[in-house]
Amino acid sequence: MTHSYPLKEISKAYRYDGSFAGFLSCVFEAYLKKEYPSAIFPEDAPGSLFPEKWIETDREKARRVYVSLRKNISREAREQVRLGFLSCNPEKELLLFRFIRTGLEEGPAVMNRLADASVHELLKAVQQLQNESHQLLQFLRFSDYGGVLIATVEPKNRVLSLMAEHFCSRYSGERFLIWDKTHREALFHSPEKWEILPLLSFTPPPPGREEKEYRRLWKRFYDTVAIESRYNPRCRRSHMPMRYWKHMTEFQPENGSSPSEKGGECRPTEILVSVGNEPQLTDGEKDPIIRASLPASKRERPTRSHPEEEKLHAEI
Repeated sequence: MTHSYPLKEISKAYRYDGSFAGFLSCVFEAYLKKEYPSAIFPEDAPGSLFPEKWIETDREKARRVYVSLRKNISREAREQVRLGFLSCNPEKELLLFRFIRTGLEEGPAVMNRLADASVHELLKAVQQLQNESHQLLQFLRFSDYGGVLIATVEPKNRVLSLMAEHFCSRYSGERFLIWDKTHREALFHSPEKWEILPLLSFTPPPPGREEKEYRRLWKRFYDTVAIESRYNPRCRRSHMPMRYWKHMTEFQPENGSSPSEKGGECRPTEILVSVGNEPQLTDGEKDPIIRASLPASKRERPTRSHPEEEKLHAEI
């Protein structure tokens, strides 16, 4: 069953707090007022030439939109919207809004409308997101710092939530941290619980003797299994993009430095994670996107146990 919701195009832009719940609140506002905004921007985006309307995040309204996507379109379409929001497409909000509008008019058939520019671009963005997540499952390198495994990545898309299931399942008994340097957020994991939280800056402590030895052994293994007669730099760059090399142990000089240290971008005074203790956030790091969901004490981190809540990106 499809629905017709006529919207009037307006020369006005919506601006929201940058959260998934905030975006869904924009969708709710547009259909409530029967408006088709010219643009939708997150809070930190540059100003536009359009008059702007601030949309407050309302979690109940966002939940209603999220549920209606599955009811009025399909479960697959709702998943595309969730994943599309994690993509690096610079106009993802308006792209998602157009996809939702088409879906409400066409129903489940919207997923087959590949000739539609908005549908094609969204599926393409989601495919790139999933490809990058899959690549990082292979190219991510952990280092051991006093019993805590730490890794740094610089992805184009927000892939931590897609990577979480793999690493949290594989290292369920370990304490580890994966820092997304691009989007300034980190996946914190300790046995039986994990959370993705903002982390504006971070640098690991100097590697110990045992960690240096592990790195040396890994590099020796990497060099040993290589077949000299089949050396093909172009093929390697195709299957292992150079943008990942910066944080891969086998490509680092043997000077004892951390694979994630580059150009001194992070100062020692900016270390926000205390190895051996629960990961801590300073008051200034509590991003507005998740401030409402943080517990009163900054030493407590909520446990994610409900799969549906995770699908809501922990923001609705």
